[in-house]
Amino acid sequence: QVQLVESGGGLVQAGGSLRLSCAASGSTARFNTMGWYRQAPGKQRELVAISSTPIGSTTYADSVKGRFTISRDNGKNTVYLQMNSLKPEDTAVYYCTINWWADVRYEYWGQGTQVTVSS
Repeated sequence: QVQLVESGGGLVQAGGSLRLSCAASGSTARFNTMGWYRQAPGKQRELVAISSTPIGSTTYADSVKGRFTISRDNGKNTVYLQMNSLKPEDTAVYYCTINWWADVRYEYWGQGTQVTVSS
């Protein structure tokens, strides 16, 4: 069983920064996609940023490009999200996810961490 443990959420003023971390434990595939989604109250969950190995490709939501940076420490099976120039509209629960294809598609989610940006 795979577990994802997130940390780093909190309350910050607009223009500030936060760094989220997510560590995966258990049996994961060497080549996988890890990343972050978020869900604001009354809205659907949306992609924030994802990163795939072995190519190292990244995808960002248009709303966070230039402000957020995703990175990985593959040796630690950990993904990070550096969030700069935060805006009130970034307020949401941020979820870490990992997925890969083997015989079937495997997908796991963390419990979520709250990010609140005050104006």
